[in-house]
This record gives sequence, structure tokens and C-alpha cells, in this order.
Amino acid sequence: MSSWIDLKQDPFKVFGQWFEAAIKETDFEPTKLTLATLGADGLPSARVVLLKAYDSEGFVFFTNFDSVKGEELKNNPKAAMVFHWQKPFHRQVRIRGLVEKLSFAESNAYFQTRERGSQIGAWASPQSHKISGRQELMERVQLFEDKFANQEIPCPENWGGYRVKPMSLEFWQSGEHRLHDRIRFIRKDLLSPWTAEYLAP
Repeated sequence: MSSWIDLKQDPFKVFGQWFEAAIKETDFEPTKLTLATLGADGLPSARVVLLKAYDSEGFVFFTNFDSVKGEELKNNPKAAMVFHWQKPFHRQVRIRGLVEKLSFAESNAYFQTRERGSQIGAWASPQSHKISGRQELMERVQLFEDKFANQEIPCPENWGGYRVKPMSLEFWQSGEHRLHDRIRFIRKDLLSPWTAEYLAP
């Protein structure tokens, strides 16, 4: 395992190497990840979202703040992420950490790069809330298409980004006979240095 991960490396750099390799060598969407949050009832929720940015601060995705995940993150700003890249790598990255909202300026900057149809969708969809059917959704789409006709569409105040700031990152690579390789980087708090440890498969 030491041939592909140095325990003294910065885990963000390791992630970057794996992520860039996945972009170059796989024929599926490498930004897809499973995001898990915790509900007020103590039950976990999981769904697939897209990674939109990452740096030494954390991992960024965007959503409606009034959605189930938005409400769960409001009440418990912690989350877990899992990336799974299959052929040719057979790798996973597991992330657990604290969550913070991006500033409105950061969210708006990304929002303005989205396709117009996706911008309208962010206004039209009361994400995770009950609706009567698709006709109601499409009527809402038309409502906002008319409202914003021939003008730039502003970012909704209830829509934007979150950054997951990891407390642990685990790198997993498939091995023969299920003798997989696993290394976990952990830290006590966001200001503490990382330590690395091997884990049994």
C-alpha cells in the first residue's frame, strides 16, 4: 500500500490525485457521491449529489436549503460522503466531517454558471416537499420562466452551497481475495494536524 499512499501526505492531495485519475480514466461521472445526513428522528438519510469543488478546506455541493438534507444539516451540521470509482480503479473514499454553508456570494457565483433551465428549476421546485403531481411542477416552471423572461435570473435565497470540512478521510482500494487496502487520515479538530493509520479490510 505504501507504494501508492504515503502516510505523511496531506489527505487532500491524495484525494486530488485519485479524483483527477478518475476523471481521466473512467467513463462515468466521477463527481457523483453518496451524501448521508441525520434526521431529527435519529434515522440516517442518504442520496447521491455531485461534487462541485474541493480544496484544502473541504468538499462542496449545492442544494435547496429547505430540502430534507438542508433541514437535517440545519439541525445537525455533520455529514458523511462516499465516492465509489469502479473500473479500472476499484476505489472508495469515505469522508466524515462538519458542515458549513457557503456565503451567498459564493453560492451566487456558482449559480450564475448554471444552465438557465437549471436556474429556473431551482426557483420552481419546492424540493422534498409534497406536490400534487408533475403538472403543478411544470406550472411553477412556467411561472418563473415568465417572471424572469429576458433578464438574468438571481440566485434564490433558499438555495446554495455547503462545504463538508472533514475530520476523517479513508482511502480504500480493492484487493485480491477481499484483502483490501485501507488507510484513514484523522484529526481531533479542524486546526489539528492529520494522523494516518492502517485499517484491516
